[in-house]
Amino acid sequence: MRPSRRPSQPPSPRPAQSPSPRPSRRAAVCLTLLLLAGLTWSSHGAAPAAAFEPAPGVADLVEDIDQILEDSRLTPARAGVVVHSAASGEELYARDRGKILTPASNAKLVTSAAATEILGSGFRFTTSVLSTGRRTGSTLTGDLYLKGTGDPTVLASDYDALAARVAAAGIRRVTGRLVADDTWFDAVRLGTDWSWDDEPYYYAGQISALTASPDTDYDAGSVIVSVAPGPAAGRPAKVSTTPETGYLKIDNRAVTGAETDVLVERQHGTNTVLITGTVADPYDEWVTVNDPTGYAASLFRAALDRHGVRVPGRTARGATPSGAATVAERRSMPLSELLVPFMKLSNNMHAEILTKSIGREVSGAGTWSAGLAAITSFAQANGMPTLRMRDGSGLSRVDGLTPGGVAGLLLALRGKPWFDTWYGSLPVAGEADRMVGGTLRSRMRGTPAAGNVRAKTGSLTGVTSLSGYVTGADGEPLVFSIMINQYLSASPKDIEDKIAIRLARFSRTAPASIPAVPAPRTTSTVPELECSWSKPGRC
Repeated sequence: MRPSRRPSQPPSPRPAQSPSPRPSRRAAVCLTLLLLAGLTWSSHGAAPAAAFEPAPGVADLVEDIDQILEDSRLTPARAGVVVHSAASGEELYARDRGKILTPASNAKLVTSAAATEILGSGFRFTTSVLSTGRRTGSTLTGDLYLKGTGDPTVLASDYDALAARVAAAGIRRVTGRLVADDTWFDAVRLGTDWSWDDEPYYYAGQISALTASPDTDYDAGSVIVSVAPGPAAGRPAKVSTTPETGYLKIDNRAVTGAETDVLVERQHGTNTVLITGTVADPYDEWVTVNDPTGYAASLFRAALDRHGVRVPGRTARGATPSGAATVAERRSMPLSELLVPFMKLSNNMHAEILTKSIGREVSGAGTWSAGLAAITSFAQANGMPTLRMRDGSGLSRVDGLTPGGVAGLLLALRGKPWFDTWYGSLPVAGEADRMVGGTLRSRMRGTPAAGNVRAKTGSLTGVTSLSGYVTGADGEPLVFSIMINQYLSASPKDIEDKIAIRLARFSRTAPASIPAVPAPRTTSTVPELECSWSKPGRC
């Protein structure tokens, strides 16, 4: 739904301002408009109209955001901020509106909107089981194919359900091979510019047209590795996986100890998971798999075996022949529903799978280059003339958006017939429910922004962004984009919060004070990622 109207907030006394040796931005705004008015007066012989006097609320807003951005943490950094009235399109504030900045997960605003426009909100992925050859009683003389189109919502239980349907169709023995068909997408698994040391972590999972998720966050291409203490101190820790799979090789060197200080990490380029350290309490880690296609095929083969379908032939790779007969099929939830875990939890894999799906839809090529070309064209046609997209999620540090372009896109999207559905997928400030508040659920609580600001977060080390929608104190809808790059301090997300709360207090007629927001308790030694990327979603 669209931003709701909020009741006016009582005016707060403005803090006393100390004398400044330079004119304030408010004074500069006033002077500029008065000079324009004077020129009009001298040219036409009429007194300047009152319409040239700036609305006090707008001038106050400009001055307050300027003051917020004077924070010393931004001295070596780059910060761009743009605010528009969504009702009129009027630009209320701008700093470095046209500068290219690293957006982090704000890139998902572009990808999700392009996917909804190009694929449609009713778009569904399909995963199919097909056969070639002939049937003689319960024997299939030929190959059995498992064909995927990128569905990130397939769980191990879904592969089990597909296997059950194969058995229900009367097939008990397949003389040929089990063939995994992931040709809907190309074979490039990792995004351009992704850091090699992110490879084991589930927010950088490999992209394949055949994949599986371990949970209903739909973290495609990952397995949950659970570590628990053993029977006594010094004894080996207990290790299990969700789902149960032999696809990973577990190298367990962790022992039971007085505290939990454990590292669970898949070794680079392998499916060996090394576990070291001490364990006192149960601990879970989400770990990517190497080659999701092989992983998905292994889950399906195990499910076939459980349901009494024997496939003695090897597991192979290849395209399904055009004449193959469908034995069973699974369709995913529609995109309108997938947008919720995608955007609320900032799921990178959903973004990249949708990027390749867009490429497949537009040009018949399930590649990053084809998808990104279509996403770029969509953005340029919808208020964002300048951008550089190297992936769909924002994990690449070479991605580049401008605050003005993001704000322009947010304005343009309000006119789309699917806007309400897309808008509902954005995280909501201060809402505790994980699938409502998302990455904003712990921020701006107890302020006029809580339940009001709907925006996409973005976080990488040295990068933070927040862009979206908020309703001012008088019910005026606003769009905003805040992008901060290259800071050396702890995360300045409290600066974003101050601006967003100030916008929630915005009135064209009544003054409002700069909100006090505590700085986040983080240190520069901890990698800064989307809070939902630190499982189990500790935001």
